[in-house]
Amino acid sequence: QVQPVESGGGLVQAGGSLRLSCVVPGRAFSMWDMKWYRQAPGKEREFVASIGVTSRTSYADSVKGRFTVSRVNGENTVYLHMNTLTPKETAIYYCNKFRAGTDRLASDSWGQGTQVTVSS
Repeated sequence: QVQPVESGGGLVQAGGSLRLSCVVPGRAFSMWDMKWYRQAPGKEREFVASIGVTSRTSYADSVKGRFTVSRVNGENTVYLHMNTLTPKETAIYYCNKFRAGTDRLASDSWGQGTQVTVSS
């Protein structure tokens, strides 16, 4: 299967904002839940945000009120708007598709991710 393609990362100062994008090639994009994860150096990959097939959203407690996830089904794209970033959020950010209403990955693999670096 074709991997998700994340983009939009970069270097930003603490308190700054970024918008990440993720394109998932293929059919039936609207049928999948889409989730963002991140992995900091030396740490496990952790959940950040999700958006379901009905556009219902869910966030990790640490990002609530600062991050917003959205999707454009006609473009096979999911976005993650990140505000008030902190240095501890420096990580590689990944997205992927999941079977609706479950934690079951609907893809064979993860993409390359996009690096977000927040300087103090």
